[in-house]
Amino acid sequence: MKSVRQTMDIIAAYHEVGSYRGAAAMCNTTHRTVKRVVLQRTQPAPTTENSAERKKNYDIVASVVAVRVKKTSGRISAKRLLPIARVEGYTGSARNFRRLVAKSKREWREEHHRGRRPAVWSPGETLVIDWGAEFGLHVFCAVSAWSRWRFVRFADNERSETTLSMLAECFEHLGGVAKVVLADRMGCLKAGVVANLVVPTAAYLRFASQYGFRPDFCEANDPESKGLVENLVGYAKADLMVPQVPFPDLSSANAAAAAWCEEVNAKEHSEICAVPSVRLAVEAALFSPLPSLRPRIGEAVIRKVDKLSCIRFGSARYSVPMRLIGKQVEVVVTAGKLAVVHLGVEMALHDLVAPGETSINDDHYGGPRPLPKRAPRPRTAAEHSLVGLGEVGMAFLTAAAAAGASKLGSELPAIVALEATYGHDALVAALERATTYSRFSLADVRAILDAGPGVPRLTSVGEPLSAIFPAVPTRPLSAYGFGELS
Repeated sequence: MKSVRQTMDIIAAYHEVGSYRGAAAMCNTTHRTVKRVVLQRTQPAPTTENSAERKKNYDIVASVVAVRVKKTSGRISAKRLLPIARVEGYTGSARNFRRLVAKSKREWREEHHRGRRPAVWSPGETLVIDWGAEFGLHVFCAVSAWSRWRFVRFADNERSETTLSMLAECFEHLGGVAKVVLADRMGCLKAGVVANLVVPTAAYLRFASQYGFRPDFCEANDPESKGLVENLVGYAKADLMVPQVPFPDLSSANAAAAAWCEEVNAKEHSEICAVPSVRLAVEAALFSPLPSLRPRIGEAVIRKVDKLSCIRFGSARYSVPMRLIGKQVEVVVTAGKLAVVHLGVEMALHDLVAPGETSINDDHYGGPRPLPKRAPRPRTAAEHSLVGLGEVGMAFLTAAAAAGASKLGSELPAIVALEATYGHDALVAALERATTYSRFSLADVRAILDAGPGVPRLTSVGEPLSAIFPAVPTRPLSAYGFGELS
């Protein structure tokens, strides 16, 4: 391989002497090298039109691949195209076919590349939103374009009510409203497209007018125009969802999302080399103020509070404060929550439950449900006398009824009459012992009274044992001495 200088020396020597061998002797090389260099310089190189290009085995399907790539905007894969190419007569390998598809995609991108310029964001101007989905869980993402402050929450659907409630929550955390909300052409916010212009839904326009922002939409099939939030969706999936799924419920998932947002917003952003939460403090002064009256999101359903202080929705019961019994209330369901509103004030908030279940808030009833208690109601003189003995008498009566003492009614006057013979204290102690050992007949109570206080007493676990010993005569220790030794 000759350098440029050596090539020029060979050509000059050839022009001077007029022969290959003479030029070779002058340049200290061979006459074949001189001939090759001279012919390369004097004869034009063969062009593509003049040379026969070698045919490829995929040429017969190149047009089919080009049409499919153009139709799918360069997104179709070689794996999906290969069966079609086989039907069209392609018999080569899959690897060679992938080369054809890659070449066709590359040519399509070069032809349709529009070129871009970097976006210049103004403080307080634009909020970019988008939805993503992973593991059956939907994630709502929003980014304040100038400060790069990020907001992430989870939901179980991407309906219009859910999107607007997420956007309202984002505004609450921002502390204000951005001038423009940029979204892709999501079906929950789009009523139609006319001349490539998106017509927002009536609910979205009403929500935007109440909060005071201008809704804006990206071009179709142009995710690069909102790459801020597209990157956030991927970041949330990789850093938040994948390490922590599955979440027990939506409340736990949103609690984890809130903690994650606080963490990432407190770190320096690589693009702006600043902390988003710090820049948000500067940007917040330029946001529009939040509306004094928050708009209602979602379709309200009217329900009447029944005598159980509950409303029914979706074949389930939800409690409300008892002062609303008999009144009409509004039921609003958003993001897995059911809110009960009366005269514009939220009176109760519940998680949605399955049909047939009940969601109860004890505060609506003045506290937890008391344990069921059936107090004795004496009628006869004997019953009044037994209940008059206090807690011991009522406990004896309740335990005897629960144990099925069938003769209690006929023997009760005789049991009460034992007080005259043995005394009040003795009868109370006997009834307490009879309750402890489940002895409820007249003979059992009389036997306990005859035994007196010397019977053993049941001792609880850990309680020290007590015993009553009989009194005996004692002598001093000196009585056991030997006396003085002489």
